[in-house]
Amino acid sequence: MSTEICEVVVTAGSAEWLVEFTRRLVDDRLAACGQNIAAIRSVYRWDGEVQDDPEARVALHTRLSLVPRIVQRANDEHPYDVPCVIALPVIAGNPAYVDWVLAETVDE
Repeated sequence: MSTEICEVVVTAGSAEWLVEFTRRLVDDRLAACGQNIAAIRSVYRWDGEVQDDPEARVALHTRLSLVPRIVQRANDEHPYDVPCVIALPVIAGNPAYVDWVLAETVDE
């Protein structure tokens, strides 16, 4: 069973900023919901140096067709120069939940 939905992961340095970003996406029906994790630790290379920073993470449930709009919003609104926004496929799930995600998001 393949679905039309996906999970979009976004990270940010501020948990509060990320919650507000999530709320705006849900308000605009670009995501059905967002499950925020307020404290994660990210280790990554940036400008040639390894960084080790606290961050927050959200898993957005949305339509695959809305990913480009979410990427654009992140690029426009996110405080990072290059925000982490990745879409992961949902290959199967509770059909009622998949239907709910589709019902709660705009149909392109």
